Amino acid sequence: MEEMKPLDEGLSFCGVGINISAYSVNKGVLKNGCFVDALNLVPHVFLLFFTFPILFIGWGSQSSKVQIHHNTWLHFPGHNMRWILTFSLLFVHVCEFAEGIVTTKIMETNNLHLYMPAFIGFVAATTSVVYYHNIETSNFPKLLLVLFIYWVLAFITKSIKLWKYVENDVGLRHLRFCITALLVILYGLLMAVEINVIRVRKYVFFASPQKVKPPEDLQDLGVRFLQPFVNLLSKATYWWMNPLIMGAHKRPIELKKIGKLPIAMRALTNYLRLKDAYEDQRTAEDPNRSPSIWRSMYRAFGRPILLSSTFRYLADLLGFAGPLCISGIVKYMEADNSTSEPMETYFGVHFMSSAKLLQNTPVLAVLLFLALILQRTFLQASYYVAIETGINLRGALLAMIYNKILRLSTSNMSMGEMTLGQINNLVAIETNQLMWFLFLCPNLWAMPVQIVMGVVLLYYLLGWSALVGASVIVLLAPIQYLIATKLADTQKSTLEHSTDRLKKTTEILKGIKLLKLYAWENIFSDSVEETRGKELTSLRTFAFYTSMSIFMNAAIPIAAVLATFAMHYFEKQTCPSPSEAFAALALFHILVTPLFLLSTVVKFAVKALVSVQKLGEFLQSDEIGDDSWRNGDMPVSFEAGKKHLGMTKAINRKEPMRYQMDNYEQPSRRQMRPSETEDVAVKVSNGFFTWGSNLSTLSDIDIRIPTGQLTMIVGQVGCGKSSLLLAMLGEMQTIDGRVHWSKLPECQMVHEGNISWSGTEESDEDIRSKNRYSVAYATQKSWLLNATLEDNITFGSPFSKQRYKAVIDACSLQPDIDLLPFGDQTEIGERGINLSGGQRQRICVARALYQNTNIVFLDDPFSALDIHLSDHLMQEGILKFLQDDKRTVVLVTHKLQYLIHADWIIAMKDGSILREGTLKDIQTHDVELYDHWKTLMNRQDHELEKDIQQDSQTTLERKTLRRAFYSREAKNQMDDEDEEEEEEEEDDDDMSTTTNRRSKIPWRVCWCYLSSGGFFMVFLMVSSKLLKHSVIVAVDCWLALWTSNQSFSSNISYNGTSSAVNISGNFTLSGDTLEKDSYYLLVFIILCAAGITLCLITSLTVEFLGVSAATNLHHNLLNKIIHAPIRFFDITPLGQILNRFSADTNIIDQHIPPTLESLTRSTLLCLSAIGVISFIAPVFLFPLVPLAIAFYFIQKYFRVASKDLQDLDDSTQLPLLCHFSETAEGLTIIRAFRHEARFKQRMLELTDTNNTAYLFLSAANRWLEVRTDYLGAVIVLAAAGASIWSSLEEGMVGLALTYALTVTNYLNWVVRNLADLEVQMSAVKKVNSFLSTESENYEGSMDTSQVPENWPHNGEIKIQNLCVRYDPMLKPVLKHVNAYIEPGQKVGICGRTGSGKSSLSLAFFNMVDIFDGKIVIDGIDICKLPLPTLRSRLSIILQDPVLFSGSIRFNLDPERKCTDDRLWEALEIAQLKNMVKALPGGLDAVVTEGGENFSVGQRQLFCLARAFVRKSSILIMDEATASIDMATENILQKVVMTAFADRTVVTIAHRVQTILTADLVIVMKRGNILEYDKPETLLEQEDGLFTSFVKADL
Repeated sequence: MEEMKPLDEGLSFCGVGINISAYSVNKGVLKNGCFVDALNLVPHVFLLFFTFPILFIGWGSQSSKVQIHHNTWLHFPGHNMRWILTFSLLFVHVCEFAEGIVTTKIMETNNLHLYMPAFIGFVAATTSVVYYHNIETSNFPKLLLVLFIYWVLAFITKSIKLWKYVENDVGLRHLRFCITALLVILYGLLMAVEINVIRVRKYVFFASPQKVKPPEDLQDLGVRFLQPFVNLLSKATYWWMNPLIMGAHKRPIELKKIGKLPIAMRALTNYLRLKDAYEDQRTAEDPNRSPSIWRSMYRAFGRPILLSSTFRYLADLLGFAGPLCISGIVKYMEADNSTSEPMETYFGVHFMSSAKLLQNTPVLAVLLFLALILQRTFLQASYYVAIETGINLRGALLAMIYNKILRLSTSNMSMGEMTLGQINNLVAIETNQLMWFLFLCPNLWAMPVQIVMGVVLLYYLLGWSALVGASVIVLLAPIQYLIATKLADTQKSTLEHSTDRLKKTTEILKGIKLLKLYAWENIFSDSVEETRGKELTSLRTFAFYTSMSIFMNAAIPIAAVLATFAMHYFEKQTCPSPSEAFAALALFHILVTPLFLLSTVVKFAVKALVSVQKLGEFLQSDEIGDDSWRNGDMPVSFEAGKKHLGMTKAINRKEPMRYQMDNYEQPSRRQMRPSETEDVAVKVSNGFFTWGSNLSTLSDIDIRIPTGQLTMIVGQVGCGKSSLLLAMLGEMQTIDGRVHWSKLPECQMVHEGNISWSGTEESDEDIRSKNRYSVAYATQKSWLLNATLEDNITFGSPFSKQRYKAVIDACSLQPDIDLLPFGDQTEIGERGINLSGGQRQRICVARALYQNTNIVFLDDPFSALDIHLSDHLMQEGILKFLQDDKRTVVLVTHKLQYLIHADWIIAMKDGSILREGTLKDIQTHDVELYDHWKTLMNRQDHELEKDIQQDSQTTLERKTLRRAFYSREAKNQMDDEDEEEEEEEEDDDDMSTTTNRRSKIPWRVCWCYLSSGGFFMVFLMVSSKLLKHSVIVAVDCWLALWTSNQSFSSNISYNGTSSAVNISGNFTLSGDTLEKDSYYLLVFIILCAAGITLCLITSLTVEFLGVSAATNLHHNLLNKIIHAPIRFFDITPLGQILNRFSADTNIIDQHIPPTLESLTRSTLLCLSAIGVISFIAPVFLFPLVPLAIAFYFIQKYFRVASKDLQDLDDSTQLPLLCHFSETAEGLTIIRAFRHEARFKQRMLELTDTNNTAYLFLSAANRWLEVRTDYLGAVIVLAAAGASIWSSLEEGMVGLALTYALTVTNYLNWVVRNLADLEVQMSAVKKVNSFLSTESENYEGSMDTSQVPENWPHNGEIKIQNLCVRYDPMLKPVLKHVNAYIEPGQKVGICGRTGSGKSSLSLAFFNMVDIFDGKIVIDGIDICKLPLPTLRSRLSIILQDPVLFSGSIRFNLDPERKCTDDRLWEALEIAQLKNMVKALPGGLDAVVTEGGENFSVGQRQLFCLARAFVRKSSILIMDEATASIDMATENILQKVVMTAFADRTVVTIAHRVQTILTADLVIVMKRGNILEYDKPETLLEQEDGLFTSFVKADL
């Protein structure tokens, strides 16, 4: 008993003073309470003694561990249970400690044994969990024995104590008994957990300990999402995110950093779960019943949603602890602490009653703190589980939709039952709606409960008057819902207008060159402004409703409080006590959130119902028939995934029966006539095929495609050639007959499925044995993937250099590749570089050639190619490359001159076969047809001779491509729009500077945004915001004053009654208070009303500030861009400019105002709250400093990481959506190639990548919220401590605590909104960067009045020493050009591509930088003229025909200046009169976007007519007849010569033929004039350049 000697009189273990008998053990050792307490110390000391050395050794070696070496994390059984029990244990120890301290205070002697063991126990419990965690990470279970012994010892010693208490009649009414009992239970449970670990892992007492491997995910270091694997504490606080979020500061988070998803969250796993749930509903009795998606969602994802809801309920219940604790603290500060109650002593110490502890204010403060922390932890856990489930559901749905897309019947797509738009909507909108529904659905059943609980508590606090306040809230909720629906409607109409505006903007940008040349910019920009005006009207309505919604949200609590307290006053003639009043205030704050959110949640639920209905319809739609040759099981991928779940290699690489052919025998083979026994690759017998309706498109088809030969299918347009190919591929619905594909020889069956999915090379043997039944197919409409050019050609086949080179040469793609900025690694496709039709088509043909398949189908591959390329492709590609390989080729073509190469010809007419056979057969049997072909062939050959000009279509295409890129030399902004931001950073390697750059808030951009909203609005916003918040603070302070005063005066009046019997005196006193009360009430009502009004004003000002900023920004942007020099459009990709008008404008219109509002509101709320607390209890400022520092760092780290993760989420979403839309477009091709499995795999990868980014983003949000919530809890604790310590008036304490509680709610919003605003401000920044481009100089040095009305009346042109360049940084394109053109002369200009012909035509319009020399037209130097004047007086016809959507009249004369006769005259000249007459509406007939409803030739003619409408004396034709056939062109040439007899015409020649009749020919080379004379004179020079051109052309 050495340790029990009194250490010192003041502080001794068993206490000192009254009970000297404390140390006596004469009744037996265990009868001494103090000894029992000492015994309790033993296990704790034992544990500390053993674990500390082990921990220190462990920690020493741990420092060498890699940071993310997580393959050793393994949870022992009962992991979560142990953490929960340990936390409960810690809590009970704290209670025990508190009880000990309070008891000691009451007894007025210091009894160490009452709280010392509790403290040591707390330390030991903490140590136990740290120790356990370290053992678990190093997977060394033997060391757990120490813990086991500790639990046993602790259990025994506590049981002894409990037993002693029971012997001495200490029962449940005593707090210490309850605590001890709880401890016994907890130690017992922990002991059970420990025994369970021994039972499962058998690490001791058993012969063979069990070897356990960590889960698969953790062995794969690529998995970085550790939420499912870390320990409970790290899970609850997202501690494992720290390295990621802190690291974002040093270098941005990239995709590599966030790694892969854990298996359980991958789309494949979830798809299989959902699919099983979906398919299981199809019962045997009723196989056609459509399964319910809701039910399958519930069966697949119901459990986590229930878990999330449970967490949510717990959090909501704990949320009510806040108001109750406030009420308690205020109440017990009102009451005096020294209420007497009999001392109950046993063992010589006082035993406190259980209720007493809860009357102690510091204890209540700590309880409040713990409740807040727990509540927030549960809430975040609930959010996280719901979000994770939502993401899983989205992955599963996407996979389901994709699988369905791959099986959609083609007729569905073409007959328009399922448009691409619908599919894109399903992917982009409906799945997200359902995901959001899952995020929010725990709210659906948690909120009503929360509201009911809140109202009940209010009633308990304030009686009936509380229900009045609550009813105010409840009655205003439907209005909220109404506003929400109105908002959705307005958003729809806004969207319609903005789509309209975007369409117009796109048209303008595509035809910008034409608009500038015709000086029509302003007409078109006005039409955009008009649409924008409509859009802004919707936006104003939108802003109004948004501000109403914000106003309701802010004003409802004020109104409710006002109603409640006024009612209470009228009912009871007094105001409530501070404890009731402030608890009620806090409750109202709690109640508003669910009510406000409920309308949103209901809205989402309604949307989810609609989405599910759409999804159901989609999943039930027709699939492609399995009756064709594809009886083989649909390629494996998903199904195979079931066998070995989670293996990424789920695609069976080597499943020989993969392409199982038709199982039926082929009796037809036996009855073949001897002549037909040669090999047939495909045979169609008696086929009738349809596209869905019962009318057959193809009827009575009997054909055979000989193996290894070239079959050609010819026929007129629309006779069913392409349909025949699709019918053979099984894409059409078969009414009758069948398509029969011959089997492979047995020996080849082995290598069947061997399309190598991996990128590795295969053995030669594999390449030789061609994979049959995958058909290489090139459609007429080219289809490209969003990938590099090389990927588009190899299309998933292994890369072989020789083969690739041969294919590129055959399709003559090399010159095009050389032009691309990154060669064949350039991204092409929708999001990549725009290629011309011919280039796209050649890439598609190259893909078909490169694929290693036995059968190649080419559907009119020559349609977009000019004659050289067609010939080259025919010779090199089809005849040489494919025939050398002995591949079966089916070629659909219009070029009859190639028929001589065909081994077999199928002639079609009107959906049936006209003839089948070799050319010889047809020549002998069907002379008529042969002659018909012959005449056609002659005509084609005729064109051939004319067509071999030096400047063919292809060179044109290449020219366009080159123009797009050579402009980049000057300003190489190829890839990223945001590169400007990073460029400055790259110079310094000094990390710190970049760090600062990234965490700075873009104040300049914010200021720019605000100033574009107008200074008056900004001033109004700032002042009304500040006023509003001061009024709200005033309301609450007044309430505090009123209630404190009330309780104070009521105390007096009670004393009055008790001391004096003088009734009248007492009465007068009450009367005073009544008057005073009514005065208080009046001020209170006025303040509340002012607050509500100010709420309205602020919400309106912010929203309308946003609208005016949006108006100005868009107006300036449009003006700047439409007046920018043409050079700007060469350098800047169209997509980038459009982005400013679509995405960025949308953000500025709709997203910034609410974010700004929310940010200012939450910041001001937090600041005013902190200000109030500091004012009431200045001590609070001390803890505030470290808290502020912590907050600063949290927000700084989070903002950077959040921005990165948001960018990742955005950038990974686009490829996913694109993959869906491109799959839907290229369905037939993917199915012909049999590449479904590869595409599914790609879709799963893309989905997983996007889901990873999204998961990390939401986890980062949880990380932030948990941290700010804990900070908020500490603020509440500090405020409570400060106000208790300063012993203030009760009303003020209530005020301080209520405000501290609001801070916890709003802290994370400050940071989230700050991060959002930062991301959204980048839109303003991007728009701003365009606002700095300089416009063209529109004024000129002459006044419009000085220019004669009819200038230029003669059309005389002098070009003097002209030098032109596109940009001051580039080399000149025209050097010292001199020429003189007489009035009325017809001038032809020719030269090779890039010789400066087009630049000269642009120089006439002053579109390029004329830096030396001048052009004088009719005596006026054009550089001095105002641009609109100059450009409106000349006419030009460009080589690319541009038409705008609208009427024909609008296209010819947008200014509405001309009469109809003049328009008809122009149309007549352009050979279009008859065609337009036939159209419905004549001149008012509709032109669709880009003039798609006319052929290219017709469009070109319209452009000619447009130039004729303008009766200018100078006409410039820039290769204007490139896309017109010979006959029409000849007519045109004649017309131009007659109609423009007296005008000057400058023709830039496309074919030299056209300018042989000109008066003057100019031959250019490299920007100089080389030859300049009459054509006859030039032709006499034998070695002249012009002569060589003409020779080449003949």
